[in-house]
Amino acid sequence: MSSIVLGVSAGIAVYKSCELLRLFTESGHDVRVVPTRDALRFVGEPTWAALSGNPVSTEVWESVHEVPHVRIGQSADLVVVAPATADVLARAANGLANDLLTNTLLTARCPVVFAPAMHTEMWEHPATRANVATLRERGAIVIEPAVGRLTGADTGPGRLPDPVEIFEVCRRVVSGRGLDLAGRHVVVSAGGTREAVDPVRFIGNRSSGLQGYALARTAVARGAEVTLVSANVGLPDPAGAKVVRVDSARRLREAVLSAAGHADAVVMAAAVADFRPVRQSESKIKKSSGEPEPIHLTKNPDVLAELGEIRRTAAFPRVLVGFAAETDDVLANGRAKLERKGCDLLVVNQVGENLAFGTPDNAAVVLSADGGSVEIPRGPKEDLADVVWDLVVARLS
Repeated sequence: MSSIVLGVSAGIAVYKSCELLRLFTESGHDVRVVPTRDALRFVGEPTWAALSGNPVSTEVWESVHEVPHVRIGQSADLVVVAPATADVLARAANGLANDLLTNTLLTARCPVVFAPAMHTEMWEHPATRANVATLRERGAIVIEPAVGRLTGADTGPGRLPDPVEIFEVCRRVVSGRGLDLAGRHVVVSAGGTREAVDPVRFIGNRSSGLQGYALARTAVARGAEVTLVSANVGLPDPAGAKVVRVDSARRLREAVLSAAGHADAVVMAAAVADFRPVRQSESKIKKSSGEPEPIHLTKNPDVLAELGEIRRTAAFPRVLVGFAAETDDVLANGRAKLERKGCDLLVVNQVGENLAFGTPDNAAVVLSADGGSVEIPRGPKEDLADVVWDLVVARLS
């Protein structure tokens, strides 16, 4: 059981923090809620106390004999501020200590996670961006806010991410992996592309995107800037990742190549369709009494192989990771693909009924270009993702 401090600042998204608190406590963590004074205008002290089972205070002058402005931060295994307003980010970046929350942030020697929430103009203001950069330089994780509906009719970046996704980032942080991807930009592709036959039908595959999303989530928890290219995935956006949505293989190629130019590592976990129809019908193909017309196929671009070719002359990406879903001769096919694609690492897994696609767990063998291999036993997809990032970090170092 970890000791967690949940800092709450005064934003309309405070109500979502009640759900985050519930996720922490139901997972067995001991949580102390430290709100700002104005945060209690949105959700009152009795609610936080009842949900956490611990006393709630905003002031350093309460229970002075326990020295709360020092003890709370010193004893924490994790401090997470959600929502983190522009005001709290500014005070934290400048080392101010004018309430219990900012005192706690100054005394904490554990990992600190900020989940910002504010209007787009405030998030994009140069002062806020500078404060975020300062906090990241000091080792804090500042999760990129989600894009969506804000207060009133406004829409844009600044929305507090889904509490479940914030919880998942925090869960990975307290696992002790550290911030070994801090300052790195990584690109992850996830899901399965679809190639339209007509406005109704498509050629696709069974990829759910769970493994790619696990890779994105764990990279955020390890401090990386993450671009997630998501192909036809029905999952909540991982907190802190920039999500680019695509449908077809050609659009996935455009998005990945655009992001890869500034990436330290690219991990191609998406299942990209090898073929697409030569022609797409503009209207739904109707059933007829005769045999249907054959669908003629042509090859899609090989995005992984193209990235491998680009690396021969360009500096980025420094590390290229591919995935191979195989049904038979798994390792032999994997080694051939590794050599053919020109990547550093190839994650090879067997797929089939209740294997890999759509399941919460996975098993794989990671083949490396230098002839090595690492076997990953069946377990949660987040665990496999961490092993992949361990291997990436070793190559970046």
